Amino acid sequence: MLFSFLLVLSLPFGTYAAETVLGVYIFSRHGDRTAKSTPPVNLTDLGYSQVFTSGTYFRNRYVASNASSRIAGVNSDIVRQSQITASAPLDTVLMNSAQGFLQGLYPPVGSTLGSETLRDGSVVQAPLNGYQLVPIQTVSSGTGSEDSVWLQGSSNCAQAIASSKDYSSTADYNDLLASTEGFYKTLTPLLNETFSPEEISYKNAYAIYDLLAVASIHNASLASPLLTPSTLTHLRTLAHHHEFSLAYNASAPVRAIAGSTLAAQILQSLNQTITTRGRNHNKLTVEFGAYASFLSFFGLADLTRVPSGAGDGGFFDGIPGFASAMVFELFTDAEVDADDDGGGEESTFPAVEDLKCIAGSLSPVRAIGDRVDLEGVCGGDAGVCGRGTGAVVWGLRE
Repeated sequence: MLFSFLLVLSLPFGTYAAETVLGVYIFSRHGDRTAKSTPPVNLTDLGYSQVFTSGTYFRNRYVASNASSRIAGVNSDIVRQSQITASAPLDTVLMNSAQGFLQGLYPPVGSTLGSETLRDGSVVQAPLNGYQLVPIQTVSSGTGSEDSVWLQGSSNCAQAIASSKDYSSTADYNDLLASTEGFYKTLTPLLNETFSPEEISYKNAYAIYDLLAVASIHNASLASPLLTPSTLTHLRTLAHHHEFSLAYNASAPVRAIAGSTLAAQILQSLNQTITTRGRNHNKLTVEFGAYASFLSFFGLADLTRVPSGAGDGGFFDGIPGFASAMVFELFTDAEVDADDDGGGEESTFPAVEDLKCIAGSLSPVRAIGDRVDLEGVCGGDAGVCGRGTGAVVWGLRE
C-alpha cells in the first residue's frame, strides 16, 4: 500500500493541470522480516523483493526518463549524488531495506554507461553490470528498532517512553486486557514456546500478532485449526489498536515525538529544495523507519478520520504493511522546463507564489526539529534531529 501526501508550506491553494514535481520526500517502512520475538531479526527474501519492487515503482514515477511524474532536472540513468539523500537507522532490517529500495530506484546501468576510459585508453567496467552506489546516511533515531518489540524502544525520549507507558493505566487498556484474556489463552499451544503464560495477553498484542503473522507466511508446517483467518484478523486489529495507543494520544503530544520529528525532517528537506531553487540539492529524499513514526504522524495529522471504505475503521489507524511508504511532493503547475537541473542562471524554477497544492482536508502538525525544542519536550539531551521548527500543514492527495 502506497500512501501519497503532499506538503503545503503555507502556500496558496489552486487547481493543478500540467504538474511538474520539484522535490519528493519518501518515508518507507522495511520489507517483510522475521519475527521480533525470535531474534536476530533479518530481512527475508520476500522483504528484499518488496522494497526492490517499491524502489522500481518510484523510479517509474519520479526518476525514469519517461516517468509519469518525473522530478524536474533529476538524472534518470546514472545517479547524481547531490540530487538524492538516503538515510536509515543503524538497524539490519531497515538498512538492508534501504539498500534494496535504492537498487530498484537506480538499477545497474549496463556495460555502456557503466564504464569509463582512462588516460591510457583502457576501459574499466563497473562491477555487477554497472551497479550504482548510493550512500545511505545513518540516523540516530530508530537505531535497533526492529530488534525491539517495545514501540518506544528506540525513541531516546524519556518523556515519550513515560507517556506510552501511561497507556497501561487507562480504562481502555484494562478493559481490553480483561475482555480478551480468554481469546489469547486459547492460542497458548501456538505461543508457549516463545511466551510465558503471563505474557500471553493483550499486553503483548503486537508481539503475539507479529509472531503468528510471520509464521502464517513462512512456516509451512503450521497447520493449526486455532489460527484461522478470522483469528489472525482479530489479532491484527488488537495489535493495531495497542500500538496506535502507544504511539499517539491527543492529550499527550510528547507521545508522538517520532511523528513530530519526521514532520520537521520533511519540512526541512523540501524547504531546502525551495531555498536552493532546485539546484541539484534534495530533489529526492528517501528515509526508512519503523512503524512508530507512521502511527504517530497519522495521529498528529488527524489522518485517522479518513475512512477506509471497508467498514473496519479508518484508513490510517493501523500499522502500515511491509514496504509501505508515505510520499510528500512539492510541485507546481507553472511552466517549468522538466530537464532544467536548476544550475543555470536562467533557471525556470517557479516563484514561491506558483508552488501549488491540492485543496483537501488539512490539519496543522507541530514539527519538532530544533535541539532546544526537543530537549524541552523530551527532557535532557535529546540529540540533534535537524534544525528549525514550525507549523506544517498536510493535505491528503488521492
